[in-house]
Amino acid sequence: MTDGANLQWAVDGLPRAARTLRSTRTGTLAGINRTGFYSKKSPNGTVREGPYQHLAEDFVRRLKALHEAGTLPDPRDAQIARLKAEIDALRQRAARQSEAIEKLSEFKILALSRIAAQHEEIIRQRSPQAASGTPTGARLAAVPRGGQTIGSCS
Repeated sequence: MTDGANLQWAVDGLPRAARTLRSTRTGTLAGINRTGFYSKKSPNGTVREGPYQHLAEDFVRRLKALHEAGTLPDPRDAQIARLKAEIDALRQRAARQSEAIEKLSEFKILALSRIAAQHEEIIRQRSPQAASGTPTGARLAAVPRGGQTIGSCS
């Protein structure tokens, strides 16, 4: 295969998502020096076309036509679209998590207030004042003395 055929194969075989002519990659695939894609200026000021410049121009023209037709997605545009979709998904996830956190915080406040109310009720019911209206000392004095003793106490 000649260098031109190698280059044409390399240009045709570039990834479909190429944005511009990747002269280094194309030249590497074709096995030629990338400077062949560009025109050269001689010391006397004349411009000489590179041996493969016509292929580079053809590649750029075909790539531009594909972009305009919308059949060739740009990898950067595709990446931007993918990242935007990912950002939207993450924002929705963050919103759902914020909503869940808010609901859980409300539940926590409600649960703590109920626990505090239950604790107050338990304390109130355990207090000696709650069993009867009489003070503690009066209730102890009201215990009957005498009667049958059980055990060795006399």
